[in-house]
Amino acid sequence: MSNTLYIGLMSGTSTDGVDAVLADFSTPRQPRILGSVSLPMPESLRQEFLALNIPGPNELNRAALAANALAELYAQACLELLSQADVGPGQVSAIGAHGQTVRHHPSAGYTIQLNAPALLVQRTGIPVIADFRSRDVAAGGQGAPLVPAFHHALFSGEQPRAILNLGGIANITLLDTAGGIRGFDTGPANVLLDLWVQAKTGRAYDANGDWAKTGNSNSALLAHLINSEPWFRQPPPKSTGRDLFNWDWLSQRLAQFETQKLSDQDIQATLQMLTASTVAQAIHEHAPDSAELIVCGGGAMNQGLMRDLQSLVKARVYSSSALNIPAQMVEALAFAWLAWAHDYGQAAGLPAVTGAGQATILGCKYPI
Repeated sequence: MSNTLYIGLMSGTSTDGVDAVLADFSTPRQPRILGSVSLPMPESLRQEFLALNIPGPNELNRAALAANALAELYAQACLELLSQADVGPGQVSAIGAHGQTVRHHPSAGYTIQLNAPALLVQRTGIPVIADFRSRDVAAGGQGAPLVPAFHHALFSGEQPRAILNLGGIANITLLDTAGGIRGFDTGPANVLLDLWVQAKTGRAYDANGDWAKTGNSNSALLAHLINSEPWFRQPPPKSTGRDLFNWDWLSQRLAQFETQKLSDQDIQATLQMLTASTVAQAIHEHAPDSAELIVCGGGAMNQGLMRDLQSLVKARVYSSSALNIPAQMVEALAFAWLAWAHDYGQAAGLPAVTGAGQATILGCKYPI
C-alpha cells in the first residue's frame, strides 16, 4: 500500500466538537500533520448525545438520526481538511472515525459508539475504518483505552514515561524503557468539571481553571468523592465513561456531604483536584519511576489542572504541544494512526491494556 495519508476524527466524552487531522504516515513513528480542523458540536446534537447516554423513549430512531447527523459533521470536517491541504479524496487511504460513545458496558459484552460510516464514505469518497472497540470486547477486553499502542509508537523514549489524555474521562498510558505498555482509565477528567461550571455559570467549561482558582479545594469533600466510589479501587484493566460519572453521580454525592460552607468555586476546585488526585494515585501505584508525564487532550489547556497535577506528581508534567504535537489534536491523530494500523495489520488491541484474551487488529473497514 503506497498511500500513507490518513484522516483521524474524534468527538469525545465532552461532546463539545469534532477534531480532525490529516496525517502522513510515511514514517509511522513520526507522523506528519498536514492539516487540522475543529468544528463545534451543534448544541441540539450535543444535547441529544447526552440524553442518549441514559435510557429514554424512541432510542433506536433517535440514535440513528444522531449518528447520521454526526457523520455529516464528520464529512464537513474531512472536506475542509482536504481543501486546507490541497489533497484529493483519492490520495487518502482511509478515515479513522471513532463515533460517539453512548453506552460502555464491556462487563456485559458490549460497547456502543454512534456512527454512520457508510454515510461518511458516501459523503467523502474515502474508505472509512470505524467500530474500533468491538473486536477487543469480543476477545474479553475492556475495549478501552484505545490509544496506548499509538502512544507507544509516538512517545516511547529512553526513560519511563506516562502519557495522560484529559478528555471527558482521563486515561493513562504507562511506557517503560523495555517496551512494556500498560494503560487504563483513571476516572473523570473534564466531565464533572464541565457539568458543574455549566450548571452554576452557564459557561461551557472553566477556561484555564480560572473559576476554580477563585475557590479552595476541600480535602474532606475530596476524600468523600473518592471513598464513596468503588470504581476507583478497582485494579486495571478498567475503563469508564458517562455511564458512571455523570450529573446524577455528582449530585448524589454532594447531597451526602454538608456543602453549606462551601462555595460553588470551592466545589469546582475540589472536582479539579479529584481529577489530579486520581491520576497521581494511578501513577504512584503503577508507575512510580515515571520521569515525565506528557499531557494531551482539552484538559492540557487547563493551567489550574496542570498545576494541580505537578503538585501531586513527582515526574515532570508538560503538554504534548511542547513536542510539536498539539494537545487538542492527539486523539484525532490517534484515530488516523489506528486506521493506518488496521490497514497494515498491526494489532492495537493489547491484552496488557484491556485485559483481552489476545491481541487484535481493531476496526472494521467500509470501502468506497
